[in-house]
Amino acid sequence: MPQTPPFAAMFDSSGCNRNLYQTKEDNCGGLYYHDNNLLSGSLEALIQHLVPNVDYYPDRTYIFTFLLSSRLFMHPYELMAKVCHLCIEQQRLSEPGLDKNWTQKIAPKILQLLTEWTETFPYDFRDERMMRNLKELAQRITSGDEVYRKNVQQLLQNLIRKLAAVTQYEEVLAKIDATTSTDRLTLLKTKPQSIQRDIITVCNDPYVLAQQLTHIELERLNYIGPEEFIQAFVQKDPLSNDKSCYGDRKKTRNLEAYVEWFNRLSYLVATEICMPVKKKHRARVIEYFIDVARECFNIGNFNSLMAIISGMNMSPVSRLKKTWARVKTAKFDILEIVIPFFSLLIKDIYFLNEGGANRLPNGHVNFEKFWELAKQVSEFMTWKQVECPFERDWKILQYLLTVPVFSDDALYLASYESESPENHVEKDRWKTLRSALLGRV
Repeated sequence: MPQTPPFAAMFDSSGCNRNLYQTKEDNCGGLYYHDNNLLSGSLEALIQHLVPNVDYYPDRTYIFTFLLSSRLFMHPYELMAKVCHLCIEQQRLSEPGLDKNWTQKIAPKILQLLTEWTETFPYDFRDERMMRNLKELAQRITSGDEVYRKNVQQLLQNLIRKLAAVTQYEEVLAKIDATTSTDRLTLLKTKPQSIQRDIITVCNDPYVLAQQLTHIELERLNYIGPEEFIQAFVQKDPLSNDKSCYGDRKKTRNLEAYVEWFNRLSYLVATEICMPVKKKHRARVIEYFIDVARECFNIGNFNSLMAIISGMNMSPVSRLKKTWARVKTAKFDILEIVIPFFSLLIKDIYFLNEGGANRLPNGHVNFEKFWELAKQVSEFMTWKQVECPFERDWKILQYLLTVPVFSDDALYLASYESESPENHVEKDRWKTLRSALLGRV
């Protein structure tokens, strides 16, 4: 099968691709170039530019950028249908008698394009219409050729395996969501014996916990599709008549699951700190999480590091002054300067998207903007390919992913129960929470 090179090598430092194979003039066939870089074009011309012919194959940076950004203007299945149509037209217009010769020349190129599409954007093919068009085009280029038939079969098997894996992953996420939907305070009142353990009982080694956090981070990163970053900021294309596009494109489940994990870890940290009755035990838990955060820093797991710091900075935790007085905070203060790449990536993509129009006044697609977006997303593609070098500990992973955590109200209540309110506002809130959550004044 054709092999695709690493994403890191796709873009140069300026963000635009340097299409060394591009020989077209500055304004040709609905595409506009400046200094040999494609800056804009009509949607139809950009689609034509994606489709290989006997003498041409699109640059890989262009394929990635257009497949990433085209979903802002049309559904992936519509793009696939157009690609199929253009390939069929090419075959129909080829000289009579040279049909087999055309197939031999073009088949490897179409196969390479389909390989890049299915490897980089496999979730597009969860749509039955995509799979139907893929199989139809594959059938055309493999007719009568055993080598191409085997290659297409391999492509389809790899794709089906990826789609089965993400389906299984999403089913696990749904089970975890169902398991953790009950607030920890409710369980404490109804089934206290079910959550007698705490994080230090489950794992007393901060380094091992940091390893398991890294497993969760990398797994959740791995399942995010690059298109989810674009779909997260999708706005209706003003030139599109399809009113259903917007809702259909908001497919960001795996991106959301990654953000939800950050929030869950923050609440888990705050819950574990606020749970113990004695302040020496609370101080011990804080110091434990500071050590875990330091191990995350050493590993390079900055997202978990920031989630832990976020949990320790939540108001119900930060107000525990008597507890913090027992903690050596110097090593904690140093950690607060770190910003994880994922937060920066989301911020950069957001401002890139907000800072430029998708369409230019002449109706052209603003491809200069999409080169920049693609550069940002390609950096993520490099990150998501990192494999976790540590062994899994299923007992620890299950605890991290499924143990119930306190809600905001329950955290404040536990905090006030640990260290009494300091002013009238806190006292009033404490009374309200005791009445609402514990059923007593």
